[in-house]
Amino acid sequence: MSELYGERAIREAKLEVFDNRTPERDYTIQFTIPEFTCLCPRSGFPDFATLRVRYVPGPRCVELKSLKLYINAFRDRHVYHEDVVNSVLTDLVTAMAPRYCEVVGDFNVRGNIKTVVRAAHRDPAWGGEPDAWWEPP
Repeated sequence: MSELYGERAIREAKLEVFDNRTPERDYTIQFTIPEFTCLCPRSGFPDFATLRVRYVPGPRCVELKSLKLYINAFRDRHVYHEDVVNSVLTDLVTAMAPRYCEVVGDFNVRGNIKTVVRAAHRDPAWGGEPDAWWEPP
């Protein structure tokens, strides 16, 4: 059977960005990805998580369809929880150059252990604070 169009779109996924149309103002963008999945690098069993991303844009914002495809590409990757969160953060920072960006991976219980991984980036020139009202898990 040949590769389906969705499989090809996921395989070729690249984060796309667009210009921030309000760069003079600090504002927060956040999204929740409730159906994240990847594979355990030791067992090959699937891991499931909710990813939460919030950022204060700099010159660029991430395009959501490209983010969806990028995230779906993890489903066949053998990757540790910590590496998921740090890879997503690094790729978003590289693509957007945000003033602030935080990624939280809230992984489902596995082997009686609940894992939450949080990583953040702050542009050294940015003196602002991320919104205090956002409460990740």
